[in-house]
Amino acid sequence: MKLKVKISKLKVESFFKRLFTVHCSLFILFLLFTVHYSLFTLSGCGYTLQGTATLPFTAVKIGRIENKTFEPKLEDKFQKALADELIRNGIMISKSATHVISGTINDFSLKPLSEKEGVASEYQVIIKARFFLTSPDGKVKELRNSGVFTVSFPGSGNIENIVAAKEQAAETAMRNLASEIRAGIVYSQ
Repeated sequence: MKLKVKISKLKVESFFKRLFTVHCSLFILFLLFTVHYSLFTLSGCGYTLQGTATLPFTAVKIGRIENKTFEPKLEDKFQKALADELIRNGIMISKSATHVISGTINDFSLKPLSEKEGVASEYQVIIKARFFLTSPDGKVKELRNSGVFTVSFPGSGNIENIVAAKEQAAETAMRNLASEIRAGIVYSQ
C-alpha cells in the first residue's frame, strides 16, 4: 500500500513539474510575442523612442519672446513653461547656447462658448503665436505647431472665480504651446 501511495505521489509531482515547465514556456513565448509585436507596431507607425542621445542639441537660449497682445505677462508665463518643458526633456537653458528660440504671441482672445440665462457659462482662451529656431549658422526655421492654442474653462460664479479660471486656462495654453515647441525641436530632424 505504501508503494502505491509513493508511486502516486511521484506521478503527481511529475505532473506538476511538467505543467509548471509548460506554463513557463508558454509565458516566455507570450512575452516574446508581446515585445516583438509592440516593437513592430510602434516602429511601423513612425513612433520612436527619444532619449538625450537623439536630441538635436543639448542646450538652447530663449531669445526674445514678444507679447503683441493686451494680456499682461504672457511672455513671462510662456518663457517659464518653455524652460520647464525643455529641461524636463533633457535640453538645458543657457545664455551661451548657439541655438536660439524666439517668437511672438500675436493674439490672446477670450470667447464665450455657451451661455445660461443670458450669461456666459463657459469660455475659451485662444492664443495665436509663431516661434522660430535660429541655428548657429544663422538659419531661421519656423517651429511646427506654433499656431493656435485653445483651452476652455467654466465661467460661472463671481468675477474673481472667472478671472482665476482664465489665468489657469492661459497657463495651460502656454504649457501646451511649450510642449508643441519642444516637439517641433525634437522631432524636426
